[in-house]
Amino acid sequence: MALTKWLMLYASVMAIGVKAADDCHKRRLAYGIVCVCNSSHCDWTPEPTRLAAGKYVLYTSSNEGSRFAKSTGSFVASLDSWWAGNEITVDEQTTYQTIEGFGAAFTDAAGINIKSLSEGTQQNLLKSYFSDTGIKYNIGRVPIGGCDFSTRKYTYADQRGVPDLANFNLTREDVDFKIPLIKVAKSLTSDELRLIGSAWSAPPWMKSNNDYSGIGFLKQNFMETWAKYHIKFLDAYDKFSLKFWALTTGNEPLNGIVPINRFNSMGWTPQSHREWIGHYMGPLLKSSKYNDTLLFAIDDQRIVLPWWMKMLMADGEAAKYIDGVAVHWYLDFIVPVKVLNEVHNDFNDMLILNTEASQGDKPWDFVKVQLGSWNRAENYASNIIDDLNHWVQGWLEWNLALDLTGGPNWSSNFVDAPVIVNKDADEFYKQPMFYAIGHFSKFIDRGSVRIKLSQSSIIKIVGFKRPDGAIVMILYNRRSKNVNISIRDSKRGVIGLSLQKQSINTLVYW
Repeated sequence: MALTKWLMLYASVMAIGVKAADDCHKRRLAYGIVCVCNSSHCDWTPEPTRLAAGKYVLYTSSNEGSRFAKSTGSFVASLDSWWAGNEITVDEQTTYQTIEGFGAAFTDAAGINIKSLSEGTQQNLLKSYFSDTGIKYNIGRVPIGGCDFSTRKYTYADQRGVPDLANFNLTREDVDFKIPLIKVAKSLTSDELRLIGSAWSAPPWMKSNNDYSGIGFLKQNFMETWAKYHIKFLDAYDKFSLKFWALTTGNEPLNGIVPINRFNSMGWTPQSHREWIGHYMGPLLKSSKYNDTLLFAIDDQRIVLPWWMKMLMADGEAAKYIDGVAVHWYLDFIVPVKVLNEVHNDFNDMLILNTEASQGDKPWDFVKVQLGSWNRAENYASNIIDDLNHWVQGWLEWNLALDLTGGPNWSSNFVDAPVIVNKDADEFYKQPMFYAIGHFSKFIDRGSVRIKLSQSSIIKIVGFKRPDGAIVMILYNRRSKNVNISIRDSKRGVIGLSLQKQSINTLVYW
């Protein structure tokens, strides 16, 4: 019944056309400005149409309240001295990594929150993320079983079957919240929605501590069974016509090693990790009908890089099956971004994705949900630019939507999200974080290639050439005053831009 209702929602979403951009309905809350959406109104940003040669369009979001504010202009042959002193040059012939996409996770919590809204409000929320008039997410991470952003602890085989996994089955969370949400999202994207599956924990009976969380590892005699569990998951979603682009080898294995962990987790050592990949998961996946599904290792903080990857890749059997490295952002403030360069330099055919980020996660974040926080938008903009300038090919936030407390979460591990749902008012709030990510996800299409830009000491910047030939740059002015810069392109000329103080900007031209 729940799936039928969501399919009806899909039909109604497809029937709605966006005629023109609507302005953000601004509301100043405790920490700043949010854009309020409900069943009758939401703000949209149509795709930029191809511009004539020599023209550009600039989209700006700022602490002062701009949200994708659009301005246009033209290249000229030269600028006067007012623009001198901070010139950025474009070299589109020197290229780096290709972008796979941007997105977030289809958690139980996201489904619960979105489903708590009226049908029209649900439509506007999903369109805000996945449609061409939204921010064009095209990757979705899917927890394999339960995680902390569930209302209970569970896997797909909590009771040991005879034989093992005889009782494997999807749960009501998949049927009511995950699968329907993914289907609607797929219907909205103009690009392929790529899915990444990640398991938080094996069933307790497979683990050394017989628990969902805490210090615990997979028992040696269940290596093969745990690999088969993943294939059964792919089989189960395949019955709903949902294919997975990639799997990871398990969410945050460090959480199963450190003694402070309190939510679903399972530890690996580098040695057991590579044994499972090389002798069980890798061979089973490649011999199955899902042999084009990629396998990402690590799925944890970059504090383990590059040494953990070197240990995995030193094993010839494991190295045959590892397609990429998945990293999380939570300890980036203590680990230099240059470790990503080391991974690229050591394994230059390896995909690198940031598969999880959220804010409000630290013990000192006493207010988990900070409605309207521009500071959190800037944290994301800065981090994404750093990652993209160091070989990262995709960047995912955590939950698509949370409630006003930053949940639900069975272990009270509440965090913030780009979209916060207020079910009692039947509305949701697009936070500054939403627009910060959107400055990248909306304008950097899959297949875009990073190009060389001269770096500035005043602003942070990254640039790309899209498959349609457009040049896209994201420029982040972190200063508390407006900044004048110039962009010089040898083919097109030069432009002068006055970037608002504390602003994130996307420049597009052909």
